Amino acid sequence: MTEPAAPDLLEPQGQSFAPRPKKRDVHGWVVLDKPVGMTSTHAVAVVKRAFAAKKAGHAGTLDPLASGLLPIALGEATKTVPFVMDGRKAYEFTVAWGSQTDTDDTEGKVIATSEARPEEAAIAALLPRFTGTISQVPPRFSAIKIAGERAYDLARDGEEVVLEARPVEIDALRIVSHSAETTTFEAECGKGTYVRAIARDLGLALGCLGHVAHLRRTRVGPFGIADATSVDALRESADSAAGALRPVMAALSLIPEIAISRDAAMRLKRGQSVLLRGRDALPASPAVYATCGGVLIAIGAVEQGEFVPHRVFNL
Repeated sequence: MTEPAAPDLLEPQGQSFAPRPKKRDVHGWVVLDKPVGMTSTHAVAVVKRAFAAKKAGHAGTLDPLASGLLPIALGEATKTVPFVMDGRKAYEFTVAWGSQTDTDDTEGKVIATSEARPEEAAIAALLPRFTGTISQVPPRFSAIKIAGERAYDLARDGEEVVLEARPVEIDALRIVSHSAETTTFEAECGKGTYVRAIARDLGLALGCLGHVAHLRRTRVGPFGIADATSVDALRESADSAAGALRPVMAALSLIPEIAISRDAAMRLKRGQSVLLRGRDALPASPAVYATCGGVLIAIGAVEQGEFVPHRVFNL
């Protein structure tokens, strides 16, 4: 889902300001608690401007109508984005019963209604069908590409969008609260899972229809709510912004680390493999990161007793 970018929340409109500061090299992660109404692209622009950073990118789109964690990588941290995007995610979301929309959330138009409302016991009995590895059809209004075009662009243009079901992993799905008209859930899931599709399919299975009325992301890979900072905190002062910057290595906390010598670090910087001996030896692993004196040097794999660099850092 996309919306026109909201006015920049770091600069009140209608006022004059000094020239923007010169862009600089900034490396690290900002875990933004994105507010409702802001696109992920605009959120990146807000953070990038707060740090006058040359380079920035986010680790996984968050719909404008959703709030919560949007990890944003600056500088060399952009090389670690896949390790955050591939991590497990957690959400809190509320399903409004009785209607289905074409976007599976409140932004879309209602396409079907039902007078039925589910009992909490009936919902709870259904949840095991929605946990584990399940087959899920993504929403028509999603960022998935069809012949090079985003599904939501095709859907908005009135074209028929047919998406194939695909396997997704839902580790946990729990009821937080329930009322006659809505139910709030917590979900823990893997990459590629659409919460809007969970709401749609629950409503269909219960025979009452449903769509997402509220969505908040509470975890992305190694980052949780305790790591988050708000837009207001970023604009409060330069010191507040600097305090929100987390090290590049924060994205790698879920994979093994190996400390290497200065000589080995120089080899890795040149793209050469390093032989691991003695206590430095690790079993074969597809993802390991190497540090020297606490400084991140490279991400790579351990193959046949060697550390093979895949990405080298300039920190």
